Amino acid sequence: MAAKISYDEVEVGTELPAQTFPVTRATLVQYAGASGDFNPIHWNEKFAVEVGLPDVIAHGMFTMAEAIRVVTDWTGDPAAVVEYGVRFTKPVVVPNDDKGAAVEVSAKVAAKLDDRRVRVDITAMSAGQKVLGMSRAVVELA
Repeated sequence: MAAKISYDEVEVGTELPAQTFPVTRATLVQYAGASGDFNPIHWNEKFAVEVGLPDVIAHGMFTMAEAIRVVTDWTGDPAAVVEYGVRFTKPVVVPNDDKGAAVEVSAKVAAKLDDRRVRVDITAMSAGQKVLGMSRAVVELA
């Protein structure tokens, strides 16, 4: 695969299509099985509250993975992402109801770099709070 977005057609400030990703308790159990991370704060409400959390929270790496999907969907090639990093600022709290939570992700091109690469700044929000800080990806474009 190769990125479907051309470096020459992208400007600083270009906004990527925003997306909202639902997160339910079932999603967390599936992620726990795939990742091997069965920490009870991600599935046991009683335990999560006992350790000082407001409720069960999503895995940080799951949240990080959902956020980068805005970039990989835009480029059309996950391998176009050559660097990615975040700071975990707030947890995604996932209630035990039929709605769960949502992670709302937006992104924009913040800088054009050498070698047909751009830096994309990503904003991830849940329940009105920024859940990832300093979320940035370097992407190699066509």
